[in-house]
Amino acid sequence: MNLNQVTVAVTDVPRAIRFYQGLGLQLIVESLPDYARFCCPDGQASFSLSRVAQVPASQTLIYFECAELDQTVARLQNQGVEFSMLPTDQPWLWREAYLEDPDGNPLCLYHAGENRLSPPWRLSQDA
Repeated sequence: MNLNQVTVAVTDVPRAIRFYQGLGLQLIVESLPDYARFCCPDGQASFSLSRVAQVPASQTLIYFECAELDQTVARLQNQGVEFSMLPTDQPWLWREAYLEDPDGNPLCLYHAGENRLSPPWRLSQDA
């Protein structure tokens, strides 16, 4: 099994397209005014936008891994993107920065490297 994609609700697909392209996602499907799909520049995951009249508050946090997290955050800040937390080293060995998209969907840009799938406390294959 492999995660195919995540779809988030937005009220304005063209505005959201600009935002997510600014993060670095590559637009691969544009069906305005209702839908758009991106591929992540690294790997095979895709990410979609679906238009709704009102975006409900979300407790789901979407993570995008960035090899050069601090440089990515600096670039986005120069473009006017606001972060609620700048890159911070976490006890789980990830470096994370938090922000929201224009509709308030919570996002985390992070770098984990090998610790994403193989942290020191990973369960053994025999468990």
